[in-house]
Amino acid sequence: MIKNIRLRVLPQVWADAQKLEQEIARQNAISPKSIKGIRTLHRSIDARQRQVMIQLDIDVYINEMPPQQLFEPKQYREVKGDRQAIVVGLGPGGLFAALKLIELGIKPIVIERGRNVTDRRRDVALITRTQQVDPESNFCFGEGGAGAFSDGKLFTRSKKRGNVQGVLERLCQFGADTGILNAAHPHIGTDRLPGVIAAIRDEILRCGGEIHYETVVNELIVRGSSVITSDATEVIGVRTNRGQEFLGPVILATGHSARDVYHMLDRQRIPIETKGIAIGVRLEHPQQLIDQIQYHSRDGRGKYLPAAEYSFVTQADGRGVYSFCMCPGGVVVPSATGPEQVVVNGMSASSRGSRWANSAMVVEIRPDDIPVLLHDLGIKGMDASPLAVMAIQEEIERQAWLNGGRTQVAPAQRMTDFVHSRLSDSLSPSSYTPGLVSSPLHFWMPRFISSRLRAGLETFGRNAHGFMTDQATLIAAETRTSSPVRIPRDREQFVHPAVTGLYPCGEGAGFAGGIVSAAMDGERCAEALAGCYRQ
Repeated sequence: MIKNIRLRVLPQVWADAQKLEQEIARQNAISPKSIKGIRTLHRSIDARQRQVMIQLDIDVYINEMPPQQLFEPKQYREVKGDRQAIVVGLGPGGLFAALKLIELGIKPIVIERGRNVTDRRRDVALITRTQQVDPESNFCFGEGGAGAFSDGKLFTRSKKRGNVQGVLERLCQFGADTGILNAAHPHIGTDRLPGVIAAIRDEILRCGGEIHYETVVNELIVRGSSVITSDATEVIGVRTNRGQEFLGPVILATGHSARDVYHMLDRQRIPIETKGIAIGVRLEHPQQLIDQIQYHSRDGRGKYLPAAEYSFVTQADGRGVYSFCMCPGGVVVPSATGPEQVVVNGMSASSRGSRWANSAMVVEIRPDDIPVLLHDLGIKGMDASPLAVMAIQEEIERQAWLNGGRTQVAPAQRMTDFVHSRLSDSLSPSSYTPGLVSSPLHFWMPRFISSRLRAGLETFGRNAHGFMTDQATLIAAETRTSSPVRIPRDREQFVHPAVTGLYPCGEGAGFAGGIVSAAMDGERCAEALAGCYRQ
């Protein structure tokens, strides 16, 4: 007999399997000896009251043994070359698109501008030592995409867009901890995610797929012309920087930072659109302080609770101000992809064991706001361009570089000093290894952003006692929250409405916002492409 039970227990009870069984038996009038196994379906922390509780949705196996497998692994078969498709980008969208193509009997040919995930580790480590960024292999570019080194957070609200559980099960099949299957906010950890990515890649290769590293797509091959015209409405392949041509329908899964791809599409007259985005800073606190605030205790999280998270959102002068990509027990990392840029992001290892907590704190920017920001930043001639938001990103990143020391040293300011518009005499210790320099962010950041960010931080400080502190540091600039461009596509067929054979995919196309949603989008694009093959 299997009995589904929902219950709330103390953290110390959850941490001890024997105590948990005893509590289940006590609350449900079950003999402890009859419990043969427990399977947790969902687990979350309720910290709304002073006494923190663990909320559980579990299946209890009474007088019968639980199944040995938590899920059924998929079997992938070798594919031949009679049907093939091009996948541009080997981030979550590209990886899961390639797996789904194999499942559907289509050979994926993957084009990845960066290096494999093992070599990427060395390249990102060099950024701190040399203050130089390899434009093709960094925290954004390379196997695994930007998600490979950003905590491996798997939480998504896109549950209607695909099979979330299926994506989590595939990650477990390739090496992720099965704890992600029941956690409210699952994450793999940047120390473990590269191994999962490498296992997926090996399966793609084993099944006959191709992966071409350090290869950049310079041009889409359009039937009849190099640009879209009334007589040329089909993409039939790609040309690369190595002089190669690969033929087949194209899934474009290049991520949110492949700016040369947006220029290529604009040059080839493939319609693209401006898209709203959010820009701000990375805010870093001592993790112990966040634990004390969120768990309502001077002792912090204690022995049984994980590093605390937070999520804040408010409105300031008609625009949203919110936290994003919160990394408890994490570090701030340099995420530039080229020269004269300072960009920051956050990541955590699986243990979430560092002494810092960090989160993006960003301001919503809508397409209607573009003229104001272009004017404030002194950008001319871009008002009607679909690349206008990208130009705003680039200029703010350049300003961060100019104000940070013209290396990967980042401009920073104490939280209280930013709110009171004064330069910080000193800065708190930080996890950001390239280094920080005191800078008046309130002065050089666009007023559209800085004024709303200040108002948002003041609201968060009032709502969470202790959050507003001079121990917290604002580090600039957080600009890569999402794609600055949307590549349109048909809502049902996932193909570009003006170009058959082109399937815009994932974060880079403006249709996803994280590892799981990008993976689901890759699967859906592969299914749509296979449907056209069948027709």
